[in-house]
Amino acid sequence: MNNQDREVPVYLFTGILESGKTSFIRDTLNDPGFSRGEKTVLIVCEEGIEEYDAVALSKNNIFIETVEEKDGLSQEFFKKCEEFYKPERVMIEYNGMWELDAVDEDNMPEEWTLAQVISTVDATTFNMYWTNMRSIIIEQLSLSDMVILNRCTNETKRNEFRKCVKIFNKKAQIGYEAAEGFEDALKEEELPFDINADIIEIDDDDYGMWFVDAMDNPKKYDGKVVKFNAMVYKPPKYPNTCFVPGRFAMTCCADDISFMGMLCKSNTEILFNDKDWVTVTAKIRREFLKEYRGKGPVLHLISAEKSTKPEDDLVYF
Repeated sequence: MNNQDREVPVYLFTGILESGKTSFIRDTLNDPGFSRGEKTVLIVCEEGIEEYDAVALSKNNIFIETVEEKDGLSQEFFKKCEEFYKPERVMIEYNGMWELDAVDEDNMPEEWTLAQVISTVDATTFNMYWTNMRSIIIEQLSLSDMVILNRCTNETKRNEFRKCVKIFNKKAQIGYEAAEGFEDALKEEELPFDINADIIEIDDDDYGMWFVDAMDNPKKYDGKVVKFNAMVYKPPKYPNTCFVPGRFAMTCCADDISFMGMLCKSNTEILFNDKDWVTVTAKIRREFLKEYRGKGPVLHLISAEKSTKPEDDLVYF
C-alpha cells in the first residue's frame, strides 16, 4: 500500500486530570476487539496517578510519545511521528487544561484522520468543574462523539449530566461506568421524563430514549398516555385511519439512519400528509402486531396537532 492509500485513524481522548482517561485508554488497548497488533502511536500529554507500562505496550506494537507542552504538538512533531513509526493508528491522551486547537487536522499529516473524540468525566467532581471551569468543560464535551461518566454511584444524577451535555452536543453518545463497589448502581437506567405523570411529555431530545425504552419494556407503558413531536409516515398498506408518527435516528454514523416510529390507530381518517410534523397525544396499548412477531406498543390517538420541525430533526444516541 502506498502512502496515498493509507488512512490513519486518530482517536482523541479529552478530560480533566484524574477523570479516568488513562484507565479507559488502557482498557481499550487491552480489548481484543479493538487491538489486533496494529502499530499504534500513543501520544501522552498529561501524567496522572495511573501510568502506562511502556515496555509491555511496545511488545504489543504500541509506542509512547510524551509531550509536556502544548507547543510540542506541532506539525513538525506529528510529521516526525508519521515518518518514524508509519503507524496504523494514533491515540492522543490530551491535557485537560489545554485548548483543543493543537489537534486540528490541519496540523496533522494528510494520512491522519480524526476518527473519534472521546471525553471522560469524573462524576464525583463534575459539579465543581461545571461551576468553576465551565468554558473548559464545554469546549471538550462539545466536540465529543462519546462521553463517559466515570465513578457513578446511586447518588449520581445521570439525567442532569445528560441534559448538561445535550444542551450543546446533541450527537454525543453518553456512557456510564460504576464506581468500585457500586456495580449495581447502573442497572436501572434513569429516564429524562416522568413515566408516572398523567401525560408523559417527551422532549425532542429524549424521543430516542423513550422509543427504545417503550419497545424494550412495552408492559411498563401499557395504558400510559404519551405526548411527543414526530413526523407523519403513512404506509400504503395501512388504512386511512392509521399512520406511523416517528423520527429518523442516527445510531452511530451518517450512513446508519433509520426511521423509528410506532403504529398509531385513530377512530377517524388521518388528514395529515406524509412528512408533516405533528404533536401526538396517544394512549399506549400492548397489542399483537405481525411486525413485532408478538405483542408490542401500539398508539391509540387522542389528538394530533400540526407542529413545526425541530431545528435538528435527527435523533441521536
